[in-house]
Order: sequence, then structure tokens, then C-alpha cells
Amino acid sequence: MARAAFAALCLAAALSCFIARAVADEAPPEPTGYRLDAYRAPTPATLAGAKVLDTQGAAALWRAGTAVFVDVLPRPPRPAALPEGTVWRDAPHDSIPGALWLPNVGFGALNSDTEAYFRAGLEAASRGDVNATLVIFCQRQCWMSWNAAKRALEGGYRNVAWFPEGVDGWSDAGLPLAPAQPRP
Repeated sequence: MARAAFAALCLAAALSCFIARAVADEAPPEPTGYRLDAYRAPTPATLAGAKVLDTQGAAALWRAGTAVFVDVLPRPPRPAALPEGTVWRDAPHDSIPGALWLPNVGFGALNSDTEAYFRAGLEAASRGDVNATLVIFCQRQCWMSWNAAKRALEGGYRNVAWFPEGVDGWSDAGLPLAPAQPRP
């Protein structure tokens, strides 16, 4: 009897862990607006108007050369309190080879300069073609890419693909990465 009770207890514990994991992995609903905080958190499974890519789909577009890849990972600013003359070096960032890095454009609210930077970056990358395929990504569980893809759609781009696994999924699949520099 004690053995059966212990087995039942173990089964209940395992089941509760499984259920907790399933609930934690469940994607949140798609919001109507932009995400304004807590950017590193589970993202929705969808983005209305955009195609959602898995790593295999993103890699196929990359290999075919039929899409513009846009990395929106934020770039930490130089700390304001650094003493004058202190050397500041940006942390290196590896991205999908050939991707355009537009840092800081995935925040929920953008100032006019950052908004213009984003628009100009997409305009240059797409060569003014609103039908160009844009693959927008960041890191896994990063709302920056979701926000930026939504912003591209609202900017009139018609073929936006959101790659929610980003550089993490790309790297996990053994695909190449290359050092990236932000677009000036």
C-alpha cells in the first residue's frame, strides 16, 4: 500500500511539473498595440498580417536570397556616467550573415529620430519596394522583433515575415552567424 501511495505521489508530482511547463510554454495572445515593457518574455504565436517563420523557413529564404533580413536587437547606449576620456567599446553582436542591423527600433514607443531611422533603413533595404520580403528578427522570446514587424506592416510593407526564434534558433540549428555592425 505504501508503495502504491508513493507511486501515486510521484506520478502527481510529475504531472504537475508537466502541466506547469505546458502553461509556461503557452504563447500569450496577440495584443492590439505594441508591447511597451518586459521585452524578453514569451511572444505570441502570430502577428496579424505577417507570415511567421520557423528556423527552417527562414533558412530557406536566406539560402534563396529572396528576402531582406532585418535584425532589431537593441544596442546598449554608452553609459552617461562614464568619466571623460574613458574608452567605450560596444559589445560584439553576431547576426545572420547579410542581415541589416537596425538597433533600438523594436521598442514599443519610438522617438521621431528612431522612427525615421527605422523607415529609412527599411526603405534602403527594400530599395523602396513595399512588396519586398522582409524577415524581421531579434532573439528568442524577444518582443522587439514582434513590435518592429508590426511597425513595418503599419508602414505599408506587404510581405513581412516575423522570425521569432531569431539568432538563437538560427545558431541552435547550426547555421552560420557573422559579426554585425548597426546601420549608421
